[in-house]
Amino acid sequence: MTLEEIRVVLNGEFLVGHDKLNMELTTAFAADLMSDVLAFARPGCLLITGLTTSQSIRTVYALDIAAVVTCRGKMPQDQALEGARELNIPIIRTKYIM
Repeated sequence: MTLEEIRVVLNGEFLVGHDKLNMELTTAFAADLMSDVLAFARPGCLLITGLTTSQSIRTVYALDIAAVVTCRGKMPQDQALEGARELNIPIIRTKYIM
């Protein structure tokens, strides 16, 4: 699926990465514990999470995760959004639960 298709299914909004609508994703991983993300997430996946900190964006970058969906209507912190813009990591926000 593309990021735009995922956004539509999740009734979400792009916070960062509007230029990556056509990015193709084949796997996703959901977790709210950073230790689980570090242990089990794979490069190129979509991370579905309630984590909204700048540390989570740095971890996403280090693990080469392709994009992030924040769930439960959570808004990433300003520093996280700035980091995602700098690192070119798309973020979609949805009101749906994980």
